[in-house]
Amino acid sequence: MKAKARLFGHPIHQMLIVFPLGVLAMSLFFDIAYLITERTELGTTAFWMIFGGVIGGLLAAIFGLIDWLAIPAGTRAKRIGLWHGVGNVVVVGLFIASWFLRRPDPGLPKIAAIVVSAVAVGIALITGWLGGELVDRMGVGVDDGANLNAPSSLSGRPAA
Repeated sequence: MKAKARLFGHPIHQMLIVFPLGVLAMSLFFDIAYLITERTELGTTAFWMIFGGVIGGLLAAIFGLIDWLAIPAGTRAKRIGLWHGVGNVVVVGLFIASWFLRRPDPGLPKIAAIVVSAVAVGIALITGWLGGELVDRMGVGVDDGANLNAPSSLSGRPAA
């Protein structure tokens, strides 16, 4: 099923999700490094990574919603897409909460803020798997007739 929101022949949602997913996950690694070293610049870096990741996640969500609305009702893909989308809204919400917990002093994050981020990353692993299930198993966002010798998406020719 071809994605509705596309740029240069490729799904916009799939292009955008790598940024918030990577940045938000890395914020947890910076938190862990902060806990080990107590270097405040690591906590501050995690704070700003969360900020950027939340913005990127909200942008990716817009295009994910456009694609989800195009999935036929009553399908497994529609149900999995709903879990994927709602789960990722929860992830972004948890990171927003973590960010607000850090605001008084971004360089010295409280344990509660780090725990909230860790829970969010755990949920993101599940929702990321669900997104993979949509694309890799159900073909959501994949051109009809996609194959190993398909012409470039910029050629204007169909994949098959």
